[in-house]
Amino acid sequence: MTTMSQAMQSFIDRDILSCVSYCLIDDGEVVASDFLGFQSKENEIPLREDSIYRIYSNTKIVTSVALMKLFERGAFALDDRLAEYLPAFANMNVLRPDASGPQDVHPAKNPILMRHVLSHSAGFSYGFIEPESVIDQAYVAAGINPGPTNQSDLAAFCDTVAALPLAYEPGTFWRYSVATDVCARLVEVLSGQSFGEFLKREIFEPLAMHDTGFFVPASEQHRLISMYAPKNPLDPMASGMTLAEAPESSVYLAPPRFESGGGGLVSTLQDYVSFVQMITHEGSWRGATILKPETLALMRTNQLPEGVGVNFPFWAMPGTVFGLGFALRSALSEGESSLMLGEYHWGGMAGTHSFMSPEGRFAGLCFTQRMPGFWHPFSHVFKKMAYEWAEARL
Repeated sequence: MTTMSQAMQSFIDRDILSCVSYCLIDDGEVVASDFLGFQSKENEIPLREDSIYRIYSNTKIVTSVALMKLFERGAFALDDRLAEYLPAFANMNVLRPDASGPQDVHPAKNPILMRHVLSHSAGFSYGFIEPESVIDQAYVAAGINPGPTNQSDLAAFCDTVAALPLAYEPGTFWRYSVATDVCARLVEVLSGQSFGEFLKREIFEPLAMHDTGFFVPASEQHRLISMYAPKNPLDPMASGMTLAEAPESSVYLAPPRFESGGGGLVSTLQDYVSFVQMITHEGSWRGATILKPETLALMRTNQLPEGVGVNFPFWAMPGTVFGLGFALRSALSEGESSLMLGEYHWGGMAGTHSFMSPEGRFAGLCFTQRMPGFWHPFSHVFKKMAYEWAEARL
């Protein structure tokens, strides 16, 4: 077992994770990978190379790529107003800084632009980032549900979001939000196809991502990984997990009405590796061209105002800004590899992480099924070791 596998196995041995799979990609080729732990602890089913993960917010990069395909075709410009395509977003209101409720608003000075929606700078929220805030309480009261149990479709969901106030003036701040679900609706409006059908035809089939979609077919449900939650969610390194979602009772067993662009996909490590190989090879992989190199370069360009960066109340991401679908490393912290500068990345709430370094087309993926598992120590250990490996090969 390699040193990296031993490090990842230690999280399983301490009952912090049930499983870990990882992959390192060098110039498009897989140079290291492993599949550790259990697909189901209770049934002692080992993790498989084709085990299926709930990738949650890794979906966001896929959605952003889909919308940027339509950008390439001239379907919209980045400085177009969102309301040109989704009229419900015209005449938005913004919460006052001292608002005591969602009624304390003033008319927005600026329109929401397409680039704002792709970069989480439109003024939307999520409903869980700051549960005590006026904006998130308004989202909860409106029944905003970006998950697979939502019984509305993308059109109705966007109408509900548009009826709510914005958290800030469009283009002035960054707040994690339902913006990528709005992007999914834009794909439908601009393409004339359902979101799922567009992804299948334009991305999944060309890249042979046969196990990626919004649900797990009956014939493949034996490959869905059990989801676990920590017994002590306040201490990420505390031992002990409980079963959070068993495969046989998963919400992913049937096609959802709501095809979430922000977090609805399931996938395998192998499928997502193909997607990352395409991105690191400037939009083309094994005969399939998904995006042009200049489009990906644009997606890796910061879209936020000077002094504004990615910010969460509970996860520190210093030196990180945001492009058109990617978080971007714009500055390094002490002790970090120089190869990390310019890195573009994102991950999923259940611990599916992917990051790509412009240097040498290097990329790393590390997947598990722990809720919550985003920005967990295991991912930092993996990334540190991955960059040490990358530096050693130069």
